[in-house]
Amino acid sequence: MAKPDTAERILDIAEKAARTGGYNAFSFREIAAEIGIKSASVHYHFPTKEALGEALAERYSDNFFIALGDPQGAEPAELLKRYVAAYGTALKQDGLMCLCGVFGAEIADLPRPVASATRAFFARNLEWLRQVYQRQGLQRDAADRAAAHMIATLEGAMILARAMEDAALFDAAVARLS
Repeated sequence: MAKPDTAERILDIAEKAARTGGYNAFSFREIAAEIGIKSASVHYHFPTKEALGEALAERYSDNFFIALGDPQGAEPAELLKRYVAAYGTALKQDGLMCLCGVFGAEIADLPRPVASATRAFFARNLEWLRQVYQRQGLQRDAADRAAAHMIATLEGAMILARAMEDAALFDAAVARLS
């Protein structure tokens, strides 16, 4: 009988693989082997890879926003520092890319539910940041542009630092963001 945390373990293993190599970097067979269960047990929790990918993106998004907190819950400058730090921590401590950034890069090839969950992550980011920037006094259009710039810079900084195997490039690229 599977342990109660088997679904979480499946998600953890799939997430690490996906954040390293994308949607096609994990398979049910590999996940099952790493946990020490049969592939059918993975299918019990996630009937399809599509269902697993969607659950991954949703869990990642939920965890990301739990870590950020309420966009009204602190001073805007503190919230923006927290936002930048979330990306930096993922890259420097975990050595991994943003899951939805990786999925976003391959969105044309993702199953529709995974692509939708990925888009929802970015929509939530844009909205969260817009609220923070509006609290700083920016009008909606300017806040929307600032939010898009923040996300694009952070995702790009992650790619650059990872491609060049130099975390200092991330810091240099994001130095003026918060």
